[in-house]
Amino acid sequence: MPSSVGYLTVAIIAAVGLFLLLWWLLVSGGDEAPWLPAGLAASVVLLVALSAREVVMRRAWTRYLLEQGTHEKAKSGSSSIRTSKKSFSASLHSAALRVIQKQSTAADSSNSTPETHLGVAQLCQDYLSSSEEAMRSGNLGSEKGIAIRAGQQRVRALHKHHLLTWARGHSQALAREAQHRARIFEKIETANRAIESIDTALQTYPGEFELEESKAAILEFIASVKVAHWIELAERSAFKGHYRRSIDRYRDALFYLSQDAIKDEVRVAGVQKIEQEIQKLQSQLRKRGRPRTEESTLEPDDVR
Repeated sequence: MPSSVGYLTVAIIAAVGLFLLLWWLLVSGGDEAPWLPAGLAASVVLLVALSAREVVMRRAWTRYLLEQGTHEKAKSGSSSIRTSKKSFSASLHSAALRVIQKQSTAADSSNSTPETHLGVAQLCQDYLSSSEEAMRSGNLGSEKGIAIRAGQQRVRALHKHHLLTWARGHSQALAREAQHRARIFEKIETANRAIESIDTALQTYPGEFELEESKAAILEFIASVKVAHWIELAERSAFKGHYRRSIDRYRDALFYLSQDAIKDEVRVAGVQKIEQEIQKLQSQLRKRGRPRTEESTLEPDDVR
């Protein structure tokens, strides 16, 4: 993980350097209050640096959990299972199973987090890898082989349970977070992170109906956000009298509305409403006769 102290130190030094540079330039130019614009610029630089780090760290967090596992209670069990790759004796087999079952019980408690289930799923994956390696070595007796295969069946069931539970909980939390985001791109980015967690589970267990439904609901949410965004821009343009631009934006909304993620009944109703608005705008253009030239430049809030 990147050093927070080092990053903050560099950001503060850059902000202070900018403040001093602007202050000196404004003093040389005879400004009566040079510290005000210089301080504002330095604050903006520092705020942007902190925001950028927050966005990058949130994106990396899910991938970091998938590769490493972060639940502290699972560390001791994980080290035991990795050690067992070298010497998978009957005692290690039993100890590894006990660790997994104990962590599984703790993860299924009411106050657990999705990351707890991810940690148990990682434990199960370690156990399955080491036990499969021991089975391939051919050094185990028939009784030990039967015991290991029975343990593998139980652990596979636990692995599926905890990985799917993590995917459901993590994606639901991100979906709720996306709904409360204020900016369009933040809503879409957070929703896409939820889809990534679902896809991770579907790669191992494809065809899970509940996860497929959750993914479809999140995709519909993303499409509806884009549709609502373009409709809002179209209404603003129509209010300002920019009818051609408004029509173009309504057509952009129709594009996102035509995606498969949108339910049929919602799509039909939305298309009808938008087409009615387009017809009204076209009627307004005909009444004008020869419409005045409008700016072709998009407004700053246009986001595709």
